[in-house]
Amino acid sequence: MSVKNRWQFWIDRGGTFTDIIGRSPEGETITHKLLSENPEHYEDAAIEGIRQILDLGADEQLPTKDIECIKMGTTVGTNALLERKGENFALVVTKGFRDTLRIGYQNRPDIFALDIKLPEVLYKSVIEAEERYSSNGEELAPLDEDRLRKDLKELHDSGIHSLAVALMHSYRYPEHELAIEKIAKEIGFTHISLSHKISPLIKIIGRGETTMVDGYLSPVLQRYVDRIHSVLRSNGDDTSLLFMQSNGGLTQATSFRGKDSILSGPAGGIVGAATVSEVAGFKEIISFDMGGTSTDVAHYNGEYERSFENEIDGIHLYSPMMHIHTVAAGGGSILHYENGRFQVGPDSAGSEPGPACYRKGGPLTVTDCNVMLSKVIPEYFPQVFGESGTLPLDKGTVHAKFEEMASKVSEGSGKNISPEEVAEGFLTVAVENMGNAIKKISTQRGYDLKSYTLCCFGGAGAQHACLVADSLGMSTIFIHPYAGVLSAYGMGLADQRMILERSVEKDLNDTTIEQIRELFTEMENEGRQSMQQQGVSPDRLIAKKKVHVRYSGTDTPMEIEFGSRKEITTRFFEAHRKRFGFVMEKEIVVSAASVEMIGANEIHVERKKMETSENDSGPCGTVQMYTDGRYQTANVYERCCLDAEHSVTGPALIIEDNTTIIVEPLWKADIDAHGHIVLTRTVPPKEHVALGTKVDPIMLEVFNNRFMSIAQQMGYSLQNTAYSVNIKERLDFSCAIFD
Repeated sequence: MSVKNRWQFWIDRGGTFTDIIGRSPEGETITHKLLSENPEHYEDAAIEGIRQILDLGADEQLPTKDIECIKMGTTVGTNALLERKGENFALVVTKGFRDTLRIGYQNRPDIFALDIKLPEVLYKSVIEAEERYSSNGEELAPLDEDRLRKDLKELHDSGIHSLAVALMHSYRYPEHELAIEKIAKEIGFTHISLSHKISPLIKIIGRGETTMVDGYLSPVLQRYVDRIHSVLRSNGDDTSLLFMQSNGGLTQATSFRGKDSILSGPAGGIVGAATVSEVAGFKEIISFDMGGTSTDVAHYNGEYERSFENEIDGIHLYSPMMHIHTVAAGGGSILHYENGRFQVGPDSAGSEPGPACYRKGGPLTVTDCNVMLSKVIPEYFPQVFGESGTLPLDKGTVHAKFEEMASKVSEGSGKNISPEEVAEGFLTVAVENMGNAIKKISTQRGYDLKSYTLCCFGGAGAQHACLVADSLGMSTIFIHPYAGVLSAYGMGLADQRMILERSVEKDLNDTTIEQIRELFTEMENEGRQSMQQQGVSPDRLIAKKKVHVRYSGTDTPMEIEFGSRKEITTRFFEAHRKRFGFVMEKEIVVSAASVEMIGANEIHVERKKMETSENDSGPCGTVQMYTDGRYQTANVYERCCLDAEHSVTGPALIIEDNTTIIVEPLWKADIDAHGHIVLTRTVPPKEHVALGTKVDPIMLEVFNNRFMSIAQQMGYSLQNTAYSVNIKERLDFSCAIFD
């Protein structure tokens, strides 16, 4: 079997489910889904998924000689950070700056919170190195190597074998960091993260925290990679293992770093959504990826949007990431009725114990709402639940729990509310949360959603797409045949990428432009060499050059395509006016330069031609579905029986292998010649609905969310347009709405 005629596996290891796509030597695509955590039945979901697709027995080894590559996105790093289960490591800083990362920017993460809880630091201890460079490269204090060696030896003897090193001005003058690395290796430290390599940018806090995250997560990832490698190398074969990075590009497992792992799974979803949408003719999309634990949304109009300054769980990361907004509203988000309000999440039932309908004693969740309203039907759902893993979804328990909650709500509100109204109410709140997340990456940044298409995927996305589109005034939804596993499909379609950055911090003028050209030549050569070492052939390499530009005295750089001084200025003005609505007569500064090296993928989107069959493609049954405040008869269709050019009018359910598509009333679904489903609204959405003045626990939470969203967006505008460090970095301000 030649290299090109071997299996490929594309995997998205999510918080609740792991999705696997196998591409056979004959070019056939096989999709599979299983629980991410199931310790009684398997150790690792990714390897188990491959075993099941290949139909291997319990004692059989993976036939790695038949597997060309595995491309994978994983939540291992994200979960380790959020659950604080990373590596024990120490931080090495310049003397006098022991508490720099503890103090941080002193910003208030929640501007309305009275009790500010700072995130705990990740390091176990700090070593202060006697050394100092000035900002222009003068060595003010040489590195005291004897003292440092003694401190590092004590640290190593105490059981800490991982280091993060972040010294003042080392982004430009790294000699002392390199000397510390040499000493640490001699002593026996197994992992060393140097800030000038991890994030070569000017700000000590952002650079230091990024290096800290790398020292905390990289050893954890390395153990996971080694575990997968041990299985793949068991026969001494050459299966290639690549991981998805937060920037939307694949990298060889040996180059996969902790700082690049945070959005590993969601990034694959955006690559998949953007690629399949463009092939289907949709150029402007909002990607809507709803899984079991959370919902990820992103904006795309021809180019991946990335943010270079990110905050994850209170920690600043200066590392290029897809501009994704995540909200804790997934299929497993837990329902709460507290203080007269319907609240969804942020806590999740996960895959253990899972929603109430999973038969493991779990709480009521968003998935249970859909079971209660007959929007998810147990007969058409895989029978993989209960302790035995062979039972269908449990509708009886869901009914009983919603009846119990309905009596609690009726008692609290003094209004008789049915279990169905309670379930639909929670669904309304979840949809509102997801709608607000989409506004943050679209309308808040100057994009009008009316011309956009909602590209919907993830296991739970198609169940809620019509309702989310209604809440945003959108009237077109696109669902690809692989929507249920689109993040895994994106892993297969993604290019290999690496982004190199350098700090510039100079006024925009012709001299600076020439210096940046020289910098780009140096970075591109480094990038080409590194990509070729990862197995990318030179003829597949493309380099994209960008500069990060801002007004002097402000702190919001914008990523602009490199060119002449005039071209950069014009592009910056256009971008600034679109984002903030104005431009200023001020000096322009180039804060950083970046080169993105792209190793183009040779695999393209499948476009299978669907045949128009003579067989009956009518409904396979009907169900009484509760929607829009009442029970309505909905036709049930099996996706595999719907042929090209077929149209389905709502209310209806379309059952797929990996998801259920709910076509709400006033919507219709059309299937094109390539199996794509396009949902369109048959009637324009209502602009306003009169709600009356009676207390309504559902609308109370909806309005609470809307008013909070408005206040937060006011704060976002204030932060981006302010000069004050107090407002811009510490976020020391409040925004409120008064009647």
